[in-house]
Amino acid sequence: MAAVSVAVAFDVIQLTDGFVAAGLVGAWLVIKDWRDLFPRLRNTSIHSRVAVHRPATALRARRPGLPLVVSAATLLVAIVNAVSALTPNIAWRGRLLLGLEPISSLPIFHQIALPLSVALGLASVYLYRRRRRALHLAVVLLLGLALLNIFKGLDVEEATIDVALAVGLFRGRQAFEVEHERFALRSSLVPLAIAALAISVASVVSVWMAGHTDPSIDTAAREAWSLLSWQSGPILFDDPVAPYVVRGLMILALFAAALAVFRPLRPACTAAPERRLAREVVREHGRDTLACFKLRDDLEYLFCPDRRAFLGYRIEGRVLLVAGDAVGPDDATPALIDEARAFADGHGLRLGVTGASESAAACWREAGFRSLYLGDEAIVETGAFSLEGRAIRKVRQSVSRLVAGGFTASVEAVADLTAATLAELEAISDRWREGEPERGFAMSIGGLTDGPARDGLVVVARAADGTACGWIHFLPSYGRPAMSLSLMRRDRDTPNGLTEFMVVRSIELLSERGVEELSLNFAAFARPLRSPRGRVDRLFARLLGFASRWFQIESLYRFNAKFFPRWEPRYLLYEGSAALPAIGLAALVAEGQLPRSLTALLRTGATAA
Repeated sequence: MAAVSVAVAFDVIQLTDGFVAAGLVGAWLVIKDWRDLFPRLRNTSIHSRVAVHRPATALRARRPGLPLVVSAATLLVAIVNAVSALTPNIAWRGRLLLGLEPISSLPIFHQIALPLSVALGLASVYLYRRRRRALHLAVVLLLGLALLNIFKGLDVEEATIDVALAVGLFRGRQAFEVEHERFALRSSLVPLAIAALAISVASVVSVWMAGHTDPSIDTAAREAWSLLSWQSGPILFDDPVAPYVVRGLMILALFAAALAVFRPLRPACTAAPERRLAREVVREHGRDTLACFKLRDDLEYLFCPDRRAFLGYRIEGRVLLVAGDAVGPDDATPALIDEARAFADGHGLRLGVTGASESAAACWREAGFRSLYLGDEAIVETGAFSLEGRAIRKVRQSVSRLVAGGFTASVEAVADLTAATLAELEAISDRWREGEPERGFAMSIGGLTDGPARDGLVVVARAADGTACGWIHFLPSYGRPAMSLSLMRRDRDTPNGLTEFMVVRSIELLSERGVEELSLNFAAFARPLRSPRGRVDRLFARLLGFASRWFQIESLYRFNAKFFPRWEPRYLLYEGSAALPAIGLAALVAEGQLPRSLTALLRTGATAA
């Protein structure tokens, strides 16, 4: 950080009055680290014994602005180099150079410096994204531009700025930890050569067609080269827009090359042995009500170094979205969080967690993450549940009406279902969804054929004629007498109150099997609806009521509240406010609340964050 600050300060000093710039930079450093002036406020965890900042890797989580500073400094230097390449040399320096090199070589160095400056500006974008390959390219470009600045006009100031920034980038290289897809040069030479040839031919043809006179191919080629290097050529154009067509081709080519060169490394898919290990860890340590959901087929796994604990995650856009709590012993969680952060950083991803419990959220907060309340998990204590009393009379009436109509319910293990029964239940699910895909991520599964479904129980409601008309699927919490609702389906033409009937019968039937706690649906933002605290919560509750026209927020909360559950909060975890929009969109897409066509927007949002 110190080297980058020196480089940025040097750039500013060369471009503005030195003393004023030095004073501004010094003031900025004091404001930034004002706590270090007072021993009792000083954060010694980010200093060595001689009070020098640690390397950038230890600071990146505490200094989220570092990539922005580096990127801005590099872009500023690229602009300075581009302006220098487009402007004529200082007269006395030009005369001095004529004694060292022929006059015909001076324009060549100007022409080469401009595309290199554009490439440096493009690399600055990927420096902001912490791409390691962008760092290497930027250092090479800066050193090359430093030499060109000397040879094209004895521009010592620009050359000094280039070298200073190159040294600063090299000193802070540990902050650029994003790995890249392997670039196979041999297999890429042919498409690169074809692309370069196509751009060259298109540029020459564009110049030849737009020329004021009928130029020769040789003249058109020289003009195209001049336009690509942003210099004036031998042709005068009637249309002032024509030259920018060629230059636009060059910029598009650079962007296309950057997308290929700076592509981050894609995480490998979870192998079968790791999935078997995850199942073993869940069976041994899966006390959380959402632990078994980690075994769904569409999740990938990240293990801590000793492989005692793991996280289930999915990548949405450029966001690594963790599902719920880590599974494993409590003492392994800090190491797993560090592993997740390093994994996300190495692949250029934002890291977020959705559906974390209170205890898990505390661990993530200790690691520097922020939390946002998402809602509450409704947990019913089966032993204390009763249909007696005035408060629950509506539920009691619904159950009594269905019982009088001949409806019954039974509980069965999914692994014991016959093929015919399984097909019957899946048909109910298909009719309920009406062609829509299964929703859910951290607190749901993808259907009765999904990975963890066979470990669960299903409560089936049947009409008087024995036909199945609805069902609820539950997953176990190992090491704890609890189960979690994962799926709930019914035929749309069934009588009102069937859902309440199935929930009540599930509480009763599972209680007979020794289940003491039953986790029902998750109620988003239930706290302001349940017990608003002040005007802000009441206003938010009204907004939630309005949003319930499109999302099941208030209705789902009120349904859960019928059974008088215990409310346990769940949180969204994120690292830095700038990452929150991308992580929030990723969570909504993963849960099925937004269309997956927003993946491109997620990628853009994560990049901007």
